[in-house]
Amino acid sequence: MIQETHTTRETKANQLTEKSRIEQACKILSRKDYAFFPSAASEAMMAEASANPLEDWADFQESWNNLAQDKYMADGGNYRRRRYSILSALPSSTLMRLEQHQPHYQSLNYNNLNGGVARHYEPIEPSVMHGNTMSSFIKMGCEIFGRLQPYCAWHIEVHQFRIEATEGNSGKPTPEGIHRDGVNFVMMVMIKRTNLANGNTVVYDSEKLKLDDFTLQNPLDMALTNDERTFHGVTPIIQLDITAPATRDVLVVTFRRKK
Repeated sequence: MIQETHTTRETKANQLTEKSRIEQACKILSRKDYAFFPSAASEAMMAEASANPLEDWADFQESWNNLAQDKYMADGGNYRRRRYSILSALPSSTLMRLEQHQPHYQSLNYNNLNGGVARHYEPIEPSVMHGNTMSSFIKMGCEIFGRLQPYCAWHIEVHQFRIEATEGNSGKPTPEGIHRDGVNFVMMVMIKRTNLANGNTVVYDSEKLKLDDFTLQNPLDMALTNDERTFHGVTPIIQLDITAPATRDVLVVTFRRKK
């Protein structure tokens, strides 16, 4: 009979902790309705959900340089670039399917600035959409939100956003202000920040009372919110060095129950 040493027990405990990071995220989100995860925790959850999750990370990050300007800004701003695609997923599953491209639509109830119209954006590039990094993010979301609502099939919208700031002009990550997205859950992931200040994420309860604020600072820093029970917003970004570009690149993935 092999006697289990203290070191062996500690190793097993560490392995259990690593394997249960997604479960821990579910518990936090079910208790608080929002959660912030630093990059190391996000990467660990991605690895739990998918093999080789960041295999194409360099190309994934670089793809934010290929976003088209958002022509639907009702405030007249030209500080936002984006691409957009739609998937679906089965209940309690990481099996997902890329859906036919279609316009993005939000009612004025959820977006009082740009809502009420069908907005036509370029789809996310196929090499990006089908790469390991993107697949890992979405599988991680399916794992987390699927455990919270295991009987729901999902309508998943994937958004690449770049917000730009220039001398004398701030960039607005959420120009509509404090808002909901009109979905069930929202995943916000920092891809890259360059030459900027601010851009703080603020979470509010259902009465719009502030619950918390934090900054997605490093690549892979992530925030999750229950969109039915919280509001959120992001403060404008400011350019630091006026001789260099100031950009905030973020991936936003929303999960809504399919009807």
